[in-house]
Amino acid sequence: MADDDRSPEDEFQELMRQLFGATGSQFDPAQFARMDPEQLARLTGVPMDPATLSQVMQNLQSAFRNAPANGIDWDVTRRQALHIANQDGLSVTAGQRADLDQAFHLADLWLSEATAIADLAEAPRAITRGEWVEKTLPVWQELAEPVATSVADALTSALSQQVPEEMQGLVANAGQMMRGLGGSLFATQLGQVVGRLALEVVSGGDVGIPLLPAGEAAILPQNFADLGRGLEIPDDQLALYVAARELAHARLFRHAKWLRLHVLSQVTEYARGVHIDTERLEEMASRVDPSDLDELRQALESGALLPQQTEAQELALARLENMLALIEGWVDVVTSDATARIPQLDRIAEAIRRRRAVGGPAEDALSALVGLKLRPRRLREAAAMWRALTDAVGVEARDALWDSPDFVPEAEDIDDPSRLIARLEATARGEAPQRDEMDDALERLLAEGLNDEGLNDDPDAQGEAPEDDGPEGPKPV
Repeated sequence: MADDDRSPEDEFQELMRQLFGATGSQFDPAQFARMDPEQLARLTGVPMDPATLSQVMQNLQSAFRNAPANGIDWDVTRRQALHIANQDGLSVTAGQRADLDQAFHLADLWLSEATAIADLAEAPRAITRGEWVEKTLPVWQELAEPVATSVADALTSALSQQVPEEMQGLVANAGQMMRGLGGSLFATQLGQVVGRLALEVVSGGDVGIPLLPAGEAAILPQNFADLGRGLEIPDDQLALYVAARELAHARLFRHAKWLRLHVLSQVTEYARGVHIDTERLEEMASRVDPSDLDELRQALESGALLPQQTEAQELALARLENMLALIEGWVDVVTSDATARIPQLDRIAEAIRRRRAVGGPAEDALSALVGLKLRPRRLREAAAMWRALTDAVGVEARDALWDSPDFVPEAEDIDDPSRLIARLEATARGEAPQRDEMDDALERLLAEGLNDEGLNDDPDAQGEAPEDDGPEGPKPV
């Protein structure tokens, strides 16, 4: 049969055989690279110019070649983020490093007067935007992986549903291509978000979650220079405040060794509940053009593929927001006490608080991509609670609440800290904690459980019954 006489179905089957062999069991990237681009044009039935054909082949070859087993190449994220972060090519100057080292040193001394939590073992640093990307990328990958996997899976499902049943065997491994396209696209989008964040964040704790390794503190001089524009506040005062906040944040996570995992677990718990709107994604995948992925890219950027939050997600988000508010509120109070000597403290603190609450364009992009806003909505209420605790029981009793997750204040304590203060004051006086309804209910539940097992306060009812001593009385031992 001449090539011109072959039907589109014949062309497609021939294409699949070239890609995967006669059984469709093994994809051969080398064979794909040798394919004739004109065959793709005939298969689509749409004339394409050589440049477009070349772009299609490059994208598909890259998707096949680079996609790992799960369809997500995180090295794409790293390259994209570093490309954006390093565009200016600026390094940390000796003058910037000296100024920040001085601010860190003085802020560290002041913090030791404001908190019982010990200082860091590792000296704080001034870092570039590129260094911030490298240090924080593992956390971003953990945060985004559930959503990225959903995108890749949905595209794979779309491909299998569009192929006739009799050809499923031939295209079984072609799902790798769609996973590669979806995963690479998401990885690129995440890289752009992280790269743009690198242009905005001022310090390691700026986003709220523990992005840097535990015990590390850092400031980005390039972004710090932008922070003070328009505030009319001397740079040395602003540097002292920012350094104190960063050190307080790092000290807290180094002291409370459980806290980093606790926060990241809450973030990933929420992220795992994120599912892609598969109907919309599959509808777009049915007409996806590997040389022009703008529609899919725009859908990811806008958050249009993320459906409404589930009830479980709303609960997880509420828990996360409360914890972020507790962390940020504590940092606010400790930083304010440590930097009380700064003349324009109130103006600086309010400017930083508003900036943190509003966020920036990159945080908005992150929210659209993974459906999560990392902003402590209850920051002011949490800070007021920590202030009340400090005034009532002192610094040491306040900071001891971070020793264990069992001690950390809850949402009810943020709303009304009086009961928490009463418990801490009673403990300080050596008194037994005041009982409440929950304590009584727990005691009744335990008592009922013991009775169900046949145990009670009667010693004769526990264990074996004593032997009968008879009329002669107890037997000698």
